[in-house]
Amino acid sequence: TQFLNTTPNHLTSPLYNMGKYSSVQLRDESKVAKSRGSHLRVHFKHCREITHHIHGMSTTKAKKFMNDVLEFKSAVPFTKYTGGIGHHAQGKQVNAPGNACRWPVKATQVVLDLVKNAEANAESKSMDGENLVISHIQCNRAPGGRRRTYRAHGRIGPYMSQPAHIEMILEEKAAPVEKEAEGPKQISKKRAAQLRFKKVATGGGI
Repeated sequence: TQFLNTTPNHLTSPLYNMGKYSSVQLRDESKVAKSRGSHLRVHFKHCREITHHIHGMSTTKAKKFMNDVLEFKSAVPFTKYTGGIGHHAQGKQVNAPGNACRWPVKATQVVLDLVKNAEANAESKSMDGENLVISHIQCNRAPGGRRRTYRAHGRIGPYMSQPAHIEMILEEKAAPVEKEAEGPKQISKKRAAQLRFKKVATGGGI
């Protein structure tokens, strides 16, 4: 019996590398630092809101924000999973929609530890620790953990956890490019004629 190979060609190519990280952009591995955690026993929805907020931040700014959350000086804005989320004045600091925010301490500590781990990996690659940016961070829902709770009349109900997978990639921030000196502006002949014959109001009437 012969079987047809239905696998796409791009998956069977030796140049296709099935990596663990979902970010498949071409990167110089010597200039990026990675960190990931799987099956983390923290709420997926909390982790999603934290990672969404710190994406694109420098590691220094992200760590300061999360330390402020742990000390209840700042709050995590909830933008997607907003059902039953309270509203607080601290939400104005982070432009939370409707001031919906919370202080997920356990999830914040886990994400903070992952950022520190990625920084340590960057240090081992001799990267500039003061110039690191969270270029990629992602949170996925992990398989739920199953437990049971006991209900009335001998029934048993589900008591499930919602863990998460988190991954992040740090990159060195690109050096700013100096703006080229502007030369004389190019204008059309029509615009030049308009400027040449433009009437200038002079004086004033009584």
